[in-house]
Amino acid sequence: MAEILRIIFNSLETGSAYALAALGIVLIFRTSKTTNFAQGMIGALNAYVAAYIALNQGFSVWVVTLIALFTAFLTGITIDTLMIRPAKKVLPVSKQIITLGIIMIIVGIIPFIFGVNNFQLASFFPTGSIDIVGATLRFNTIFVIAVSFTVMAVMFWFIQKTKWGLAIRVTASDEQTSKLMGVPTATVTMLSWAAAAMLATLAAIFVAPRVSVYPNMLLNVQISAFFASTLGGFSTFLGPVVGSYIIAFLRNFTSFYISDIWGNVIVYMGILVFLYFRPYGIFGKKPQKKV
Repeated sequence: MAEILRIIFNSLETGSAYALAALGIVLIFRTSKTTNFAQGMIGALNAYVAAYIALNQGFSVWVVTLIALFTAFLTGITIDTLMIRPAKKVLPVSKQIITLGIIMIIVGIIPFIFGVNNFQLASFFPTGSIDIVGATLRFNTIFVIAVSFTVMAVMFWFIQKTKWGLAIRVTASDEQTSKLMGVPTATVTMLSWAAAAMLATLAAIFVAPRVSVYPNMLLNVQISAFFASTLGGFSTFLGPVVGSYIIAFLRNFTSFYISDIWGNVIVYMGILVFLYFRPYGIFGKKPQKKV
């Protein structure tokens, strides 16, 4: 029982990072009609901001997190304004190549501004834990899970219940018709990039205490987030989140009872087999063509 609980808690913690990244990926995909391969690198860039300020100014992780989220907001707006919006009329594959170019730009910016050394970033609760049926649950794990669930719940409420959330949904459904209806689609897309950058940054800060801050710190998270988005369905906002926690649990379960390498192979092969029979994901639906 203790081992099962430990796997569940670890899965909820790692799955939260996957879910935050996946939600940002799908948000960009639905509003900008492109796959954002730079999601992880954007999060890493702003994690560098947090770690650099914490190291040189002595600010707590709480303060630098707020600063990094603000710089992430600006990062998303800058990327959309300077790179994505001018490429509105290009092919979708060209937009994807642009996001690959963003990766190269950030890879060049990081050593120029922050140097070549990795940074360390403290967790929100470095000490403290509780025991639940023999399983040790750290306070930081509880905090990460609680904050992630809260952020995603607020995002879903915002998308479903607010005027701007409706604008996001109609833009995701049909951008051209939304323009004719007076929806400010350019602003919606810009704010979506800003929100996605903030989600990636939050995931990076949650992961940083375990892996340190370096350019590819979110590579594994981004790959898992893409798998989760495909498993859950790119056509929904809820699907990728559910897919993230499924993948996190399956990976932790198989890694513990089998091995890390073979566990990952089994999980991802299982996902590929599932997608063969349901190519649009768990919650995804086949697009309906109107004549």
